[in-house]
Amino acid sequence: MIKVASYNIRKAIGTDRRRNPERIIDVLNELDADIVALQEADRRFGIRHAVLPDWLLQTHSSYRAVALPNRLESMGWHGNALLVRRDQGANGEVVHLPCLEPRGAVSTALDVKGVRLRVLGMHLDLSGLWRRRQAAAVLHQIDLWQGHDPAGATILMGDLNEWSAGRGCLADFARHYAIAPCGRSYHARRPVAALDRIMWRGALALRDCGVHMTPLSRHASDHLPIWARFDVAS
Repeated sequence: MIKVASYNIRKAIGTDRRRNPERIIDVLNELDADIVALQEADRRFGIRHAVLPDWLLQTHSSYRAVALPNRLESMGWHGNALLVRRDQGANGEVVHLPCLEPRGAVSTALDVKGVRLRVLGMHLDLSGLWRRRQAAAVLHQIDLWQGHDPAGATILMGDLNEWSAGRGCLADFARHYAIAPCGRSYHARRPVAALDRIMWRGALALRDCGVHMTPLSRHASDHLPIWARFDVAS
């Protein structure tokens, strides 16, 4: 079984308006996923320091951030980062997306429990038109990668910022990927929208999925984490 999760950590600012990275770490430990896609994982301005520095992950969790060819002070690319188990070998790539506001995606290819995975984390635009352009760019990039490195399965995760259930970029992704029905993840105190999504195709079978709603996660960020567990398909 493989468990993945996606979490917009809002630069570790909780619903109480306090920045508390340790609280985010505690939520990650509750999730106990094999791979986690984070959004808003870096400060927005200046040199964009990582919200969850390496020493904090090392001392308080079993995770490490997938290395990316970008700023040394950051853990992600435009705030997107991937976490894997500390003993998991993986290097990442950045994905440039067409954008009106700074946006991007990150990806890695790795072997998890006997399955070759391509995992991509993203945070799409507030504009519906730009979201669809970004979805097209993600799908095109994945096809290019798979032409050189065929994967047993591909998982896409992140904050899509898509409020409609079956239109826009969500409909574009649905033509190529199955979408896990995790549930509403925003706003954390009173969830009204499924802005965060997990999608997959390939040698995986969805076992179950959901929104991680606990007393801690309801205060750690304005988004709740979502998760999905997969069995390896025969």
